[in-house]
Amino acid sequence: MNAKVMTAMMSGLCAAGLLMSTQAFAFDADEAQALAKKEGCLKCHAVDKKKEAKSLTEISKSLKGKADAEAKLLHHLTSGEKVKFEDGKEEEHKVIKTKDKVAIKNLTDWILSLGK
Repeated sequence: MNAKVMTAMMSGLCAAGLLMSTQAFAFDADEAQALAKKEGCLKCHAVDKKKEAKSLTEISKSLKGKADAEAKLLHHLTSGEKVKFEDGKEEEHKVIKTKDKVAIKNLTDWILSLGK
């Protein structure tokens, strides 16, 4: 195989890899924020500052690098597990109502992107 053919093949593979990685992390931030607002997430969480609960950015940073980050976040949004606040009070986390898996995936992808 000559150098020109090899270079062309490598360029094609790199371009395909970049395209796939871009698609893997593609999300619609406006739709995710609209869903977060609709579902009431933004009553307790702000995007980048602490409110009654941790910011979404802080949550994202706490999950960064964990192989199960998406699964943990999804569980938190859909299970109603108890959450503990700094003042010691506990309550069940609100479960998001939407059953639209694409919208939920978009929301989790967006939240996880905030800590980067």
